[in-house]
Amino acid sequence: MRRLIGLILFWVGVGMALVLIFPKSFLLVCIAAGLIIAGYNLFCSC
Repeated sequence: MRRLIGLILFWVGVGMALVLIFPKSFLLVCIAAGLIIAGYNLFCSC
């Protein structure tokens, strides 16, 4: 279950990062980076 949640969080973060090619606020950039990091950690941890 952790891997599935990690995969979902990772791709949501990647999608947000792609939308934010022209960042509108620093907070959204931080949220996207946080989701990518959290998703990677949840997916890749054993």
